[in-house]
Amino acid sequence: MKSKTLRKEKVNVVTLGCSKNLVDSEDLITQLKGNDFEVDHDSNTDADIVIVNTCGFIDLAKEESINTILQFADIKKKGGIEKLYVTGCLSQRYKDNLEEEIPEVDAYFGTLELPGLLAKLNADYKHELIGERNLTTPAHYAYLKISEGCNRTCSFCAIPLMRGKHISQPIEKLVKQASHFAKQGVKELILIAQELTYYGLDLYKERALPKLLNALADVDGIEWIRLHYAYPSKFPLEIFDVMRERKEICNYLDIPLQHADDNVLKRMRRQITRNETEELIKTAKEKVPGIAIRTTFLVGYPGETEEEFETLCKFVREMEFDRVGVFQYSHEEDTIAFDVEDDIPEEIKNERANKIMEIQQEISLRKNEEKIGRKMKVLFDRKEGGFFVGRTEYDSPEVDNEVLIPVENNYVRLGDFAPVRINSAEDYDLYGEVVA
Repeated sequence: MKSKTLRKEKVNVVTLGCSKNLVDSEDLITQLKGNDFEVDHDSNTDADIVIVNTCGFIDLAKEESINTILQFADIKKKGGIEKLYVTGCLSQRYKDNLEEEIPEVDAYFGTLELPGLLAKLNADYKHELIGERNLTTPAHYAYLKISEGCNRTCSFCAIPLMRGKHISQPIEKLVKQASHFAKQGVKELILIAQELTYYGLDLYKERALPKLLNALADVDGIEWIRLHYAYPSKFPLEIFDVMRERKEICNYLDIPLQHADDNVLKRMRRQITRNETEELIKTAKEKVPGIAIRTTFLVGYPGETEEEFETLCKFVREMEFDRVGVFQYSHEEDTIAFDVEDDIPEEIKNERANKIMEIQQEISLRKNEEKIGRKMKVLFDRKEGGFFVGRTEYDSPEVDNEVLIPVENNYVRLGDFAPVRINSAEDYDLYGEVVA
């Protein structure tokens, strides 16, 4: 066992799951550092305390979270760490079960129990640090969580069980945080929430995302503002006007559609039809020419027939989305769909997911080849092998296409923008060179 010293204990915060969890971890790290703890993030270095921020979204995410907890519980048994704490979505949803099954963990905390976690570490919750964040992303971009929770009632989704009802953050608070980021050198803000378009209904009695976008676009130093996770039903069309009028708003929209067959959409409780969805996509492209639309689909929902799945395939071919992700249905306790038999075999779910991605792969390659010869503004994230790796305004970090520039005969500064001429293209990558 490690010997005690008078120094503050060293903490390793391990983050699993989505960007919203990452923001929560950054808030935790900020508070710990404000209490003079030495803190690492997702580190293999020696630590006295490990805090695992878990994901409980779908079966695979839950399995990863449990395996990670067990891994550190074993390290604790062998004396490698002194304390192990667990927080986040899995802990929020299954705290009683986890306490019984993995008692080696010193304490479990839910998604909104940061003050309690800090108290367990004999640390104060410092209100003066609210709005400040120690970033774990590259210094030039940051995630800005504009709300917490969700009021939607999608039949397959457990997020409201883990994150609660929708709570918007005030515009002035978000602008203050954005200004703080800009002073740190952040150039790109990625707006996230469980559901962006609901923003403001609780505080301002109206959908206030367009107002927030204008306010954030006024912050000096912020050059790109990107929108993630917008719900399609009752979409505030004014967003497209702001996107077109303000150069700081990327011509990019992440709008999870989940399906395109009306019967499946109804069973999913998505509150929208295929025709309404097509009209929304058409309006987006008319109001913002060149907009890149990213979406995700859910395959293998209970009762999804071959005909319903083929409707989805036809929709993907016709709409020609710029970016597509696919989830396989996961049967989640306490959701509305849990009362229905999970009757689609796993191999069928896998086949359907692969087929959607094969369709999208052809679309992505064609769209990328159309960019050959164009000059594009690229923000460079990292150097990898023999390439500088960056993104256009049409691509979000980690989930979308990348632009690769050979290190030889090219020079860029990471975290800066540079004009790039596209010389060649693959399914999900562009290759080019820096030009004047």
